[in-house]
Amino acid sequence: MSVNLLDFDAAGLTALLAEHGEKPFRARQVLRWIHRFGQSDFDAMTDIARSLRDKLKAGASVIPPVIVSDKLSDDGTRKFLFDVGGGNAIETVFIPEDERGTLCISTQAGCALDCSFCSTGKQGFNRNLTVAEIIGQLWQVNQALGADPRRADHSERIISNVVLMGMGEPLANLENTITALRLMLDDNAYGLSRRRVTVSTSGLVPAMDRLRDECPVALAVSLHAPDDTLRDQLVPINRKYPLRELMAACNRYLQKAPRDFVTFEYVMLDGVNDSDRQARELLEVTRKVSCKFNLIPFNPFPGSPYRCSPAHRIRRFAEILIDANIVTTTRRTRGDDIDAACGQLAGQVLDRTQRTARRIIDLHEVRTP
Repeated sequence: MSVNLLDFDAAGLTALLAEHGEKPFRARQVLRWIHRFGQSDFDAMTDIARSLRDKLKAGASVIPPVIVSDKLSDDGTRKFLFDVGGGNAIETVFIPEDERGTLCISTQAGCALDCSFCSTGKQGFNRNLTVAEIIGQLWQVNQALGADPRRADHSERIISNVVLMGMGEPLANLENTITALRLMLDDNAYGLSRRRVTVSTSGLVPAMDRLRDECPVALAVSLHAPDDTLRDQLVPINRKYPLRELMAACNRYLQKAPRDFVTFEYVMLDGVNDSDRQARELLEVTRKVSCKFNLIPFNPFPGSPYRCSPAHRIRRFAEILIDANIVTTTRRTRGDDIDAACGQLAGQVLDRTQRTARRIIDLHEVRTP
C-alpha cells in the first residue's frame, strides 16, 4: 500500500527512507521538494537519485485533501472547503492583511467540546484529521494563492502566519497536531517562526503541558468567562479543567513559550459575559498570568441563543482591561459574508459535502457505459 508522504515530518521521513537504505540527507531533499516547492511529482525532483525516485513512485504518494469550494469575501478573505472523505468536510480561511497573511486551519472534522456559542461544536464530532489533512491545507492553499516555489529562502511568503483556530480542538488531536507543527517550523519545509504559529485551545491541561515540552509555539486560550460557573456552561471542558488549573497550566507553558504572554480569547455575548463587573473579575482571575486579551464580537449562526454585545459595551469592556495595563484588542470581523468569521465555520459543511458527493456520483453515472 502506498504511503502518503504528507503524513511524515523530518524524523518520520528519515526513518521511512532508512528502511530502504537511504541516508538522512535524502529525507531533507524530499521534504524540500514536497513542502517548500509544493511538488508532488517524484520525476520532477531532479536532484534526487533516480533509484530513490523509482522507489518513491513504487510505494509512496503526495496526496493532500481536495479543495471542493473556494469563496472570496468582499474584504479579501478566502474560505476553502476541503473534502476529507466519508461525507466529512473541513474549512480553512486565509486572511490577508497589509503586513501578514494568516491561514486559519482545522485539526478535526467537527468538534467534541460543544462550546455553546460555536457553530462547529453544534455539528458534532466526526473524527481527527490525519497529519496529511492538517498540513495539506497549508500545502494546497499555498498553491491556490500562487506562492512562488522558486523563493527558496521563504522571502516574501504569502502565508506568513498560521493559526490552528479552525474546526476542532487541536490538542484533542495532539499527536497529529504536533507532527504538523514540526513541518510548519522545519526550515526544509515551511520555515515558519514559532512566534508566527499559534495553537488555540479550550483548555486541555495535560495536552498543554505536552505541547510545551514537545513543540512550544504561541498559545491562545479560549477563555470566554471570568468564573467557573459561567465557563462550565459556555466551555464544558471547564468542568474537567477549571480555571485555577487552567491558569496554572498557562504559567507552566510560558516557561518554554516563544512569546512571553498567552493570548486569552473572549467572545462577547450580550448580557452573558460582557458586564463591567465581569471585566474586573476577568482581571482578577488572570492577574498572575502574563497575558493579552483578544475580544471577539460574537458571530451569530442559525439556532444560536446568543447575540453579539453592542459596540459600546465591547468598547467599555476593553477600556477596563486596558486601564489595568493589559494589552487588549478587538478582533475585526473578516469574511462574515461567506461565513468565514470566527465561530461560523462549518455551519453548512455537511450539507455542502453531501451535495458535492452527489454531483460526483452523478458525473460517474453519466460517464459509465
